[in-house]
Amino acid sequence: MTVKSTLSMVLRLPRSPAAKEAAQSSSRFFSDDKGRVLGEEEKAAENIYIKKMEREKMEKMKQKAEKEKAEAEKEKAEKVIVMKD
Repeated sequence: MTVKSTLSMVLRLPRSPAAKEAAQSSSRFFSDDKGRVLGEEEKAAENIYIKKMEREKMEKMKQKAEKEKAEAEKEKAEKVIVMKD
């Protein structure tokens, strides 16, 4: 019980910004949540990869649609020229 009350008193003491940062980084270093943070980083990297692949797929589909549209317009223009002759 004494350790808990002493710890809570120490945590309530005002600290300089550098001391706060040092305390946070050391608690993260020894934290059990370290694996979870790595998992979140992996998820973020995976999400970035997925978004990149989806973007590339959409660009390819857009280019294909534009190419098909251009070919259709070209065929339509050729038909009009043939009919005029």
